[in-house]
Amino acid sequence: MSQIDDLPPLRDVIATHQLSARKALGQNFLLDLNLTARIARVAGDLSGMDVLEVGPGPGGLTRGLLSVGARRVLAIEKDARCLPALAEIGAACPGRLEVIEGDALKVDPLAYLEPPIAICANLPYNVGTELLTRWLTPPEWPPFWTTLTLMFQKEVAERIVAQPGSKAYGRLALLSQWRCDAHIALTLPPGAFTPPPKVSSAVVHLKALPEPRFPAQQKILERVVATAFNQRRKMLRSSLKGMAADIEDRLNAVGIPPTERAEQVSLEAFCALARTFET
Repeated sequence: MSQIDDLPPLRDVIATHQLSARKALGQNFLLDLNLTARIARVAGDLSGMDVLEVGPGPGGLTRGLLSVGARRVLAIEKDARCLPALAEIGAACPGRLEVIEGDALKVDPLAYLEPPIAICANLPYNVGTELLTRWLTPPEWPPFWTTLTLMFQKEVAERIVAQPGSKAYGRLALLSQWRCDAHIALTLPPGAFTPPPKVSSAVVHLKALPEPRFPAQQKILERVVATAFNQRRKMLRSSLKGMAADIEDRLNAVGIPPTERAEQVSLEAFCALARTFET
């Protein structure tokens, strides 16, 4: 661990390798190693676990994950400029860091990692929601990962943990809470980053449940929820009428008032409605 501690400060690393953050890649670097270590600790006990990190940049969180005892870290980085800085971390931790230059949307982590696997990342803003949705909707459940510890814009984080009746409540909350326990573990101001983003950020911790909270077929539930929230200002009997001619009867059968709007409907009720479409 001391070899990690002997690495230069991240500001020096960025200066040495001329790593100016690029907006096109959704980059905002977190340089405070105390904060990156704190985020790594939010992920829980990583000893004996492989960790997937997406968008490590100059490697602040990477250092934190290795310092808290992750067995191995697979870091997927799209920006080739960051690879030399990450190589320095790898040299300080022989055999524990593998870096892949590429697009996280196209890399199969199971080709490189062994269970148990955690995912911990300061996700690039431009792909964060898409990656989360993919991790929440695998063909089989439980997924390949046990926990997700992810940094998002605070607004996105609030959507993940939102409850019925709030403006933030929607598809992301339902997908997350159907199969996971989710909470916001940490909030960070814009000034914690270089360059500072325009909004605050938050770290969300999601723990995969052994099975979904309520029974439903994934594809059907996704379709019901997406359709309902596509026109969230309309009553459900209107927004869902294209799914079934008898939608009002289906809503009544599962105890959802047809005049209700999507943001008022609980996860349990949406799952019950989805089951009425199962053959």
